[in-house]
Amino acid sequence: QVQLVESGGGLMQAGDSLRLSCAASVGTFSRYHMGWFRQTPGKEREFVAAISWSGGITYYADSVKGRFTISRMNAKNTVYLQMNSLKPEDTAVYYCAASSIVATRTSAYEYWGQGTQVTVSS
Repeated sequence: QVQLVESGGGLMQAGDSLRLSCAASVGTFSRYHMGWFRQTPGKEREFVAAISWSGGITYYADSVKGRFTISRMNAKNTVYLQMNSLKPEDTAVYYCAASSIVATRTSAYEYWGQGTQVTVSS
C-alpha cells in the first residue's frame, strides 16, 4: 500500500510561481512512476505531468508545457510540481498518483493522494 500526501497548495495571483510536493510513505518509492493530475468541479480529472521512476522520462499536458516542471527526489520519497506563470485556468485540486507504468491516463494509476487546492486569481 502506498500513501501519498500532497502539500503546497494555496491562493495565488496570475503570474506567480508555486511548488507542490507529494510525499510517499513507502520504502519502494523509487519503483513507482509518478504523476500529477488536477480536477475542477464538474469536470473529469485531467493529466498534468508524469515522471518515470528514474526521472529520465517526463510527460506534460499541452496546457502546462513550458510552465510546469515535474521532478522527484527518491532519497526523500517525494515528487514535486513546479508551477510557473500561473493562470486562472490552473485553478483546481491537484492530485499526485503512483503507477507501475509511465502513463498519462488516470486509469493507469493505482494510488492517489487526497489532493491540494490551488487557486489562481486574475
